[in-house]
Amino acid sequence: MAELLEKFCDGVALDLMTIAMLHDRELSDEARVALQHDCFPNGLAFRLASEPAGSAIEILAQAVRSLGGDGQTADELAADFAAIYLNHGYAASPCESVWIDEEGLAMQQPMFQVREFYARHGLSAQDWRKRTDDHLVHQLHFLTTMLERGDFAEAARFLDEHSLRWIPDFALRVSARAETPFYAGLALLTAAYLEELRDVLAQILEQPRPSSDEIERRMKPKRETVLPMPSSYVPGSAPSW
Repeated sequence: MAELLEKFCDGVALDLMTIAMLHDRELSDEARVALQHDCFPNGLAFRLASEPAGSAIEILAQAVRSLGGDGQTADELAADFAAIYLNHGYAASPCESVWIDEEGLAMQQPMFQVREFYARHGLSAQDWRKRTDDHLVHQLHFLTTMLERGDFAEAARFLDEHSLRWIPDFALRVSARAETPFYAGLALLTAAYLEELRDVLAQILEQPRPSSDEIERRMKPKRETVLPMPSSYVPGSAPSW
């Protein structure tokens, strides 16, 4: 059993690193050739079985097969990458705070919660001023590290409290607005992959997944109780000096 779990972790870690790399930077010619050689995403170590995953794989696999070295395709991919990850042209931020914060602002409480999560495991985001702690790529790297360490409970908790609270919405918006099937499929695949990974972690841990309401109650900021002040003093209603 231990050997199977280790093999599973190694495979998923490799998958997540590949997915993170595709979100991290523009697709190079070398990466394009490698994806086509590996028949990505059909060659993923973790065999996804859900209907959303199947649809995402079909979209992305076709997009990968269609990738060419001509300038037009490269320009379209570069424009899509910029609109998603650089200039927010699609209003689909790759950072958690924008999706969770009530006012849709970046670098809010969710970012600091993610930072604290990393710190508990001796980790930190590099140069957070350029790419904040709650960025999609950092979150995928963190999950990779947790799986490499065999820390299933923390991986599950991080998915519940962070990644799966916003990445599905991010994926839907990107898939609706992206100009290229490649980035539409990549976003959908990422969300479907994390959903199925969480289901497997529930089986490994033998603990059911908490409901979305339970998670939101858990993550809701604790507020201090403010006692109401009396509107006016009434003699005899309270001790006086």
